[in-house]
Amino acid sequence: MSRHRGPAVLLLLLASSLSGAGGPEGPAPMQIVSVTTEQPVVPALVGRAENPVARVRIEAVGEEEPLAVTELRVNLRGTTTLDDIEGVEVLGEDGARLGRRQDPAELLTFRGELPLKEGTNDLRISVALAPTANLDHVVDAGCDGVRLSDGAEVEPEAAHPPGVQRLGVSLRDGGDGGAAVYRIPGLATTGDGTLIAVYDVRWTGWSDLPGDIDVGMSRSLDGGRSWEPMRIILDMGKDPAFRFDGVGDPAVLVDREKGTVWVAALWSHGDRGWRGSGPGLSPEETGQLVLVKSEDDGRTWSAPINITEQVKQPEWSLLLAGPGRGISMKDGTLVFAAQYLDTPENGRTPRSTVLYSRDHGETWHLGTGARPGTTEAQVVELDEGVLMLNMRDDRGGWRAVSTTGDLGRTWQEHPTSRRSLVDPVCNAALIRAGDRTLLFANPAVPRDPRRRMTLKASPDLGATWPEASQLLLDEGRSAGYSSVTMIDEETVGLLFEGSRAHLTFMRLRLDELVP
Repeated sequence: MSRHRGPAVLLLLLASSLSGAGGPEGPAPMQIVSVTTEQPVVPALVGRAENPVARVRIEAVGEEEPLAVTELRVNLRGTTTLDDIEGVEVLGEDGARLGRRQDPAELLTFRGELPLKEGTNDLRISVALAPTANLDHVVDAGCDGVRLSDGAEVEPEAAHPPGVQRLGVSLRDGGDGGAAVYRIPGLATTGDGTLIAVYDVRWTGWSDLPGDIDVGMSRSLDGGRSWEPMRIILDMGKDPAFRFDGVGDPAVLVDREKGTVWVAALWSHGDRGWRGSGPGLSPEETGQLVLVKSEDDGRTWSAPINITEQVKQPEWSLLLAGPGRGISMKDGTLVFAAQYLDTPENGRTPRSTVLYSRDHGETWHLGTGARPGTTEAQVVELDEGVLMLNMRDDRGGWRAVSTTGDLGRTWQEHPTSRRSLVDPVCNAALIRAGDRTLLFANPAVPRDPRRRMTLKASPDLGATWPEASQLLLDEGRSAGYSSVTMIDEETVGLLFEGSRAHLTFMRLRLDELVP
């Protein structure tokens, strides 16, 4: 006869157990309080052996006569196509496996034995995706029932919880290509439809500049479904005496008129990163703002072009770009977001601004600081000639937003500044996606840890950001930087530092955000 009791009785048992009371009759036999099914909001990645797509949580009380799960019935209803899946398994908390199936079907039964402990027991339903899985599809999973070692059958409170797992690819992860860490994504689409992704290749660890860091580039010819092998497009040297001449924090833009792809980055000759850089113009004194360009759709790249002396005020402590991506304005002006550290006498206060070229990259110029205490920023063009600068704000909690109609000579605070876009002091992504639509991505939380990577749409050029136009894509913790591009008029590409890979790429339909 089953020992499982009604919910009210079992809640009392749970309270008694958690308080340490065994009752007048001594330790009680194990009872199941509840079985619930949840779906994590994390991308399922092509090429990963494990992708958690559902969690079955079993709450138990009592230590005597412990129970075990001997059968779990899984449903994959809601999955776009089972052809995207090449394996399904059920795993316990310690990695023990209830079973694995390589014959995906809408309904699957797993048999084995997973012992339960008193308290919370989490079982994971995990899938391995086929190498040919379509990134525009989703995976969906639930649990129809659990059989226990005493023969009892338990149905979850919600057999099929709401939500789906979107598909993605691990563009770069720790260990790929011999590098320990990949960070700081930038993403753009060329006139030929090629995706250009740039990022830090941090060979030895997580530390920022100075260090052994180069700028890597990946290229996709099919909208991000597959990627060519990584290439290093900026490597300023490997001499340990100069801290390996690290170069990083890249930003990418495409000249819409000429087709040239530009990448800006910071070169640290020795200790010339955020903390070690000082006044001056030479590599021995201050960090260097360098560019590379490609005039053949990312196939080949120029030698580094150092523009530090063109644009940096000698008294400033540091000048660098975005990072992330820049834009090509309607009149052909090229614009990167930029940031600088003021003089030591002024406390090295950081300010965001814009770096621009009116002659397709022959010469570059710099605007004034939009506001103190801001650093990494993204830029879009609103009305013709009007730029919006969306900034990381050291005060925390919210993004700062300013606009300029004269390429940064003067700035006006935007009505949404520090009101509309929550932020944990992190870089973000911002692009224009149509007539009046802006897209924005960041970890949508007001403070660390960075988590809940979310893509948002504004239908009115950033005046409002409706909750109905927001997609949570990765609820896990991560480094949190992101970059967005339009792959075509209907498809968004997002490259971000995720909880399941250092750099995750996803494709999303624009009409999911903007009906």
